Amino acid sequence: MNYDVIVIGGGPSGLMASIAAAEENTTTLLIEKGNKLGKKLAISGGGRCNVTNRLPQEELIKNIPGNGKFLYSAFSVFNNYDIIDFFENLGVQLKEEDHGRMFPVTNRSQTVINALLSKLESGNVEVRLNTPVEAIHYTKENHEVILKNGEKITAKSIVIAVGGKAVPHTGSTGDGYAWAKKAGHTVTKLFPTEVALTSSESFIKNKDLQGLSLRDIELTVLNKKNKPIITHQMDMIFTHFGISGPAALRCSQFVVKELMKERKTVTMLLDLLPHQSKEKLLANITIEISKNPKKSIKNILKGFIPERFLIYILKVNDINQEQKAANTSNEDVQQLTQWIKQFSFKVDGSLPMEKAFVTGGGVSIKEIIPKTMQSKFIPRLFFSGEILDIYGYTGGYNITSALVTGKIAGMNAAYEANSLTGR
Repeated sequence: MNYDVIVIGGGPSGLMASIAAAEENTTTLLIEKGNKLGKKLAISGGGRCNVTNRLPQEELIKNIPGNGKFLYSAFSVFNNYDIIDFFENLGVQLKEEDHGRMFPVTNRSQTVINALLSKLESGNVEVRLNTPVEAIHYTKENHEVILKNGEKITAKSIVIAVGGKAVPHTGSTGDGYAWAKKAGHTVTKLFPTEVALTSSESFIKNKDLQGLSLRDIELTVLNKKNKPIITHQMDMIFTHFGISGPAALRCSQFVVKELMKERKTVTMLLDLLPHQSKEKLLANITIEISKNPKKSIKNILKGFIPERFLIYILKVNDINQEQKAANTSNEDVQQLTQWIKQFSFKVDGSLPMEKAFVTGGGVSIKEIIPKTMQSKFIPRLFFSGEILDIYGYTGGYNITSALVTGKIAGMNAAYEANSLTGR
């Protein structure tokens, strides 16, 4: 069989690439090794499908710290606002939630998937499920896709949209990296991002804080000179292995990259009360002590921070929690304030790639034409989605990158195929 465009991978990027190619009047084949399309879409946004983010372009790209600037050219053709229009034109009503996140009004990812499947059908995209690819042969005339069952299919253009290695149960098992290398591409070092972090601190091993959720805290990653690399103000949770929750996940790529520099541990700082300066907090605690000198120091501080954290820092600082506030020295009060504002601890790793939400690293963007997603080495070979070395925070940013690069890759794969046939 011979097609104009073959798209490999039925995730968000592959679906969008197939739709975009078909819109240019090409014969398009979408190959997916799994038994259904859109598995990653189905679980995104906690099963509600966070299809994109409505933040202005500059802000959105800041939330894709892993080579987000590469997307400027693509965004000039198709951006996050175009994604919103695209879905609303398919009949998927969207609503905006906190931090610009866009969800279907139905709160069901299946609404989004069904709309994409209908669009594939109306565009006459041929879909082959349960069809793993063995290899790809690149030639000047037609590229050849060899399936695991031995069948050979040719296409003028190929889009590789098979994802990275994170969330492997959705089918992202890193198949595309070998095909990229065969085409002469560099695959940069892969690492987990948007992933929980591990720690060997005694309070983790002893489970002193296990299960403690902290709201609206500030978490900072320090470099080896103890200077801040990044700070995120969100929620977090202490676990039996380390830390998790939104703030930890957002900090994770910076921690992992520091550990890749052969550092054994990375220091993090936790500020439980980021809205108050240390001086203001100390003054407020001092006022409370002077008003209630007979209260225990524990009861005074209970109004400021979670009780379990308080009990832990009192224990570590060897302060009896029933001690009267009036009997607590200024030095101890200052020390406790310091612990509340700058709780320092070390992390030494992360959970493995299969537990991460996003893959860091991938096909080097230096070898991809940014306005078309075409390989700089092989004509009519395109890459889109998480296989590229582009990675962002959770919150609709990675899916935006996948949909935008998918649209650009599919559209340009069709243009190139059509130019060969003189269409």
